[in-house]
Amino acid sequence: MRKIFTSALLIFSLFTYTQAAEGPQMSITDIKGVTHQITGTEQGLNIKGLEGKIVFLEFFGHRCPPCLKSIPHLIKLQEKHKDKLAIVAIEVQGFNNKELTEFAKEKGMNYIVVADEKAGSFTNYIGQRAEWRGSIPFLVALDSKGAVQFVQAGMLPESSLEELIKQLK
Repeated sequence: MRKIFTSALLIFSLFTYTQAAEGPQMSITDIKGVTHQITGTEQGLNIKGLEGKIVFLEFFGHRCPPCLKSIPHLIKLQEKHKDKLAIVAIEVQGFNNKELTEFAKEKGMNYIVVADEKAGSFTNYIGQRAEWRGSIPFLVALDSKGAVQFVQAGMLPESSLEELIKQLK
């Protein structure tokens, strides 16, 4: 895990670049109709309402086998760490809001779920900042101050995600 974390810090250096103190303003609307205001910062993201929480931002697809395998792990983590962790999952394989709402209900997803059509420019912003080329699942982990601390393309086992949460406390 330490090797993964060290690699993440190297990737983090690619994720950050100099920009104005107050970065771009974006918003995403989840399947429950809640709009989340997001500001890009030099270190990462400020997601209004999630301040002080560790945030796992996951890009996933409804037809992606590793993504589907990750869902039960994310559900458990959200239940276990509900006071200090927020999971925001953006579906990028084309489900519209209605389809994603049904999918999330069927899977029992207990975290913030967003259809790409409701993510506005946010998906492209992450693509540019993290040099993400569309591989899923794709995880960006923010510490409680909104600074990016870990970036990972590909599925992580639940134990690695638990370790990441411990490191980000």
